[in-house]
Amino acid sequence: MIKKLYTETYGCQMNVYDTQKMTALLKPHGFAPHDTYEDADVVILNTCNIREKAAEKMYCELGRIRDAKQRKKAIGEQMLIVVAGCVAQAEGEEIIKRASCVDIVVGPQSYHNLPELITKVRHERKWVVQLDFTPDEKFDALQAEAQETQSAAAFLSIQEGCDKFCHFCVVPYTRGAEYSRPASDVYKEAVRLAENGVREITLLGQNVSGYHGLATDGQQVSIGQLIRMIAHIDGIERIRYTTSHPNDMTDEELFRVHAEEPKLMPFLHLPIQSGSNRILKAMNRKHDRDFYLRVIERFRQARPDMLFSSDFIVGYPGETEQDLQDTIDIVRQVGYGQCYSFKYSIRPGTPAAILNDQIPEEIKDERLQRLQTELARSQLECNKKMIGLTLPVLFEKPGKRQHQLVGKSPYMQSVVVYGDPSLIGTIQQVSISEAYQNSLHGEIYGTASAA
Repeated sequence: MIKKLYTETYGCQMNVYDTQKMTALLKPHGFAPHDTYEDADVVILNTCNIREKAAEKMYCELGRIRDAKQRKKAIGEQMLIVVAGCVAQAEGEEIIKRASCVDIVVGPQSYHNLPELITKVRHERKWVVQLDFTPDEKFDALQAEAQETQSAAAFLSIQEGCDKFCHFCVVPYTRGAEYSRPASDVYKEAVRLAENGVREITLLGQNVSGYHGLATDGQQVSIGQLIRMIAHIDGIERIRYTTSHPNDMTDEELFRVHAEEPKLMPFLHLPIQSGSNRILKAMNRKHDRDFYLRVIERFRQARPDMLFSSDFIVGYPGETEQDLQDTIDIVRQVGYGQCYSFKYSIRPGTPAAILNDQIPEEIKDERLQRLQTELARSQLECNKKMIGLTLPVLFEKPGKRQHQLVGKSPYMQSVVVYGDPSLIGTIQQVSISEAYQNSLHGEIYGTASAA
């Protein structure tokens, strides 16, 4: 009998990947994806703890799911509720205390045990919490699982955890110390993805640029060397990687592979968080703005058409108007094609949470609005530069209108055209005629076999 599995994912691309893996992990045990939690047999909330009030949003959602669980119980049916991810890791048994409807709390490094945990709860009728930090065991258990995807693009996790301990960030506490998967395991999974029709792979990690997995001969493999390995796989035509820390972007091999490997896309997400040296020091970023700008310039020397995105935090404790202006200046100097910007939010357990000079919310709101205005201007300017160019676009899904297709350019812009649905999963040359802040529009010009 097929059992219904409903999943809901919050937060980063790593969580998206983890949800895909959990779905694949449960498939041999008779679970199939379901579109609603109302009549699901198992509900998984894969949570994120980066933003403020993340836990409160989870508890609100659990209240709605609890009502569905009670309705199923009234007709003699069982629903199991699983809280996974970083909120699970951070709060543990506290989740059970606040939401007794939850049956399983499982951290990011323990979800490979889900089949056994589900069986245990069903038989013993008692909740369970598992928060072990064993990434090597997790990846060993998952490496035989094929990623469930019908898309031409897929994520591939190669590294987890972070040793940087930025003062605003919970990742070292919820994901643990940096761990890099063996290069041979990554390569094998990439081959399986290619065999399943994936043409674009994004290598994932909390600090993917710090990758140092071992080869079969015991030698360490850098992110640049790993990219060259994957580029040799038939069927893989595009490679990306995210997220990187500036301090680990000094490997000459990485610059060379950007210059030499056409399958590696000319787009890099490189968070800086602030353009102010004073705030960068307070954040414990361990680099200054000049170092960051030198890294940007080095990549542009290797690949002149390189486009960048970044993360910014506004309203960090002690931030002044001049600090904000320094951040806006970085935006203008780099000319970002995309960016993510947020108000600083207190994360319990981090060093920044106990600082006295917290910024009032109304000031954060006003500063964020100003920064986002500048980021929107930069993004639109970068997109307008594409007008008149012909770009190879990997089409991934239908658009909102009939016969509309949506794909990605090499620079991560969404590209919208009208065309036959059979083109989904293919790379086509597109002549760009219009540019907006969040998308490019054009017409299919011809066919490309590689990006």
